Amino acid sequence: MNLHIIAGARPNFMKIAPIIRAIENAQKNGKDINYRLVHTGQHYDEKLSDTFFKQLNIPQPHVNLEVGSGTQAEQTAQIMVKYEKELLANPCNAVLVVGDVNSTMACAIVAKKLNTHVVHVEAGIRSGDITMPEEVNRIVTDSLTDWFFTTSSYANENLQKEGKTNDQVFYVGNTMIDSLIGNLPNLKKPACWDEFGLEDKGYFVLTMHRPANVDEQDKLETYMQAIAEGVKDKKVVFPVHPRTLRNIDKIRERFPNIKFIDPQGYLEFIYLVKHAFAVITDSGGVQEETTYLGVPCLTLRDNTERYETVSEGTNELIGTQIEPLKKSLEVLFSQGWKKGSVPKFWDGNTAERIIEILTKIYN
Repeated sequence: MNLHIIAGARPNFMKIAPIIRAIENAQKNGKDINYRLVHTGQHYDEKLSDTFFKQLNIPQPHVNLEVGSGTQAEQTAQIMVKYEKELLANPCNAVLVVGDVNSTMACAIVAKKLNTHVVHVEAGIRSGDITMPEEVNRIVTDSLTDWFFTTSSYANENLQKEGKTNDQVFYVGNTMIDSLIGNLPNLKKPACWDEFGLEDKGYFVLTMHRPANVDEQDKLETYMQAIAEGVKDKKVVFPVHPRTLRNIDKIRERFPNIKFIDPQGYLEFIYLVKHAFAVITDSGGVQEETTYLGVPCLTLRDNTERYETVSEGTNELIGTQIEPLKKSLEVLFSQGWKKGSVPKFWDGNTAERIIEILTKIYN
């Protein structure tokens, strides 16, 4: 079996790392499976891309399409044009895509146009919010996918509602949790720990990057004000996404207890999350990481595609209004936050299950 593995943006890297290791282990055990790692270059900042390859011990890509930034349409089009040439030059049995970024959808479209099977890891998740670019990517990708690998029973139900058959859908768990579990012994204390005098459970981690939350300076400033006041005597560590930086620079001096830092490497970021009192985020992946680590998570969104982190985990949807955020912080400090549990199959062995299934399908 020859497989293309697509990586384009930071969330992809944690998901493909254990898949590559599982393939290499299968090869050692005599399985006929080979892969070609295609980096689309959707994230081109070294802090968001190259560092993750190094820390997660991902081999250098066989090819980097070097797409870079652009509008949704420009970036998607560039990925399609460049990946079509790549797939024509290096045909394969199946193209494996992960998550819901532009690279996921674009490469799935190219694959099907060239009569190549599509394998979607983290298939079936839905937020119900079609205004999210990621939701469009999920729906389009799953409309073209041949084999679906899911993280939760909710994802299975979504796919069944969309007419997928049971023999196409495999409930296997979460490869991002594979990466998390595998790297817990390797976590690195970031430089900001000593610089800011951080202590275990003595600070919050904040991440914000969604356009609805960060593109309007007045709204972003209102968030910062509510968070700065609501965390009481605790510090807030805020790794600033490039998208958020331009508006943050205008207001950062007003909030001395919010520590604005550069994007962190994977091992440093998970160290911060693991030791945090709580996390405030609008990220999808962070909802999963906090659930596994048992860290309270306040999600600044009206919906989530990872509902198991709410129904089972430590996550709560706070919405995008200020008052619910303030009330949730009060609940947190009153020790009223739920304990949560770890969802089924989030055990570190998801990638092995995926590769075992694929080798049976194609051999």
